[in-house]
Amino acid sequence: MIRMTIVVLLVLVCFALPALAVGRASSHDEASGDARPTFRLGLIGLDTSHVTAFTKILNDPANDWRCRVVAGFPGGSSDIPSSANRVEGYTKQLREEFGVEIVESIEELCRKVDGVLLESVDGRPHLAQARPVIAANKPLFIDKPMAGSLADVIEIFRLAKANNVPCWSSSSLRFGPGVLGMRNNDQIGEVRGCDAFSPCSLEEHHPDLYWYGVHGVEILFTIMGPGCESVQRLQTDGTEFVVGKWKDGRIGTYRGLKSGRQDYGAMVFGTKGIVRSGGYEGYGHLVNEIVRFFETGHIPVSAEETIEIFAFMTAADESKAQSGCPVTLASVLDKARKR
Repeated sequence: MIRMTIVVLLVLVCFALPALAVGRASSHDEASGDARPTFRLGLIGLDTSHVTAFTKILNDPANDWRCRVVAGFPGGSSDIPSSANRVEGYTKQLREEFGVEIVESIEELCRKVDGVLLESVDGRPHLAQARPVIAANKPLFIDKPMAGSLADVIEIFRLAKANNVPCWSSSSLRFGPGVLGMRNNDQIGEVRGCDAFSPCSLEEHHPDLYWYGVHGVEILFTIMGPGCESVQRLQTDGTEFVVGKWKDGRIGTYRGLKSGRQDYGAMVFGTKGIVRSGGYEGYGHLVNEIVRFFETGHIPVSAEETIEIFAFMTAADESKAQSGCPVTLASVLDKARKR
């Protein structure tokens, strides 16, 4: 009798376990019918419009990806008004409109998520904010500017590599089809030069181009590719102008617009033609790459190229300090690595 009871119980358990498993899997996203577990994302730094814009796209139930923003750490920088004055509003919006849980530390955030978007508008704390994320082994996307110094950019990538943590950074301007499509374009042929431009407001706590010029410099490198050897910079009240010489003899320039009409884009010079690139095309293309990164581990922009972008901007500051003399990227990289 006891043996019979045990057999019956075993049979019932065998039938029950699959049903429980199915119920548990389906509970991840019952509204969409997707049985895949949700990839939970956390935000660090709720002081930029990117956090609400990205969350609106990522948490839209109409999208078929499984990444969702579930938690955020406010952060904020008291000495930058455009950070300090916006933390409260964006934090409230994320909590009330999108149901994002607000936590008190980055360590707590990491315990609740599978991946992290470091969004703090101030690049200076990024290294300190990235450390616990890397220690927790969470894949990491870092918004612009990646850091407040070239030395910090190099150190973030060193830490990520040493701990085998996928990590990358990019401006949204890179992935717009009108920019990305310039590197391999039948109308242009082989790219022989590029004159990129963007708005370029400055912020006293950052190297000049890091704060906003970074978007236009990202356009330049997206189209030209890496390989810049040296830069020279000219500054006036209304314009920043940087000339970069590539190792293969090509010339690429960045014009930072501080007055008059402001826009994003480039003129691209090729073996077949001269073509005006596209400009800002929204955040959607970048968010697509972010989702692809978290779901597949694919890193769309190498650490080496991002480091070169920040070396370009750092060398531009050095050139300014030297009255526009040429400054090599190798020299600023060597200096940053010794810090």
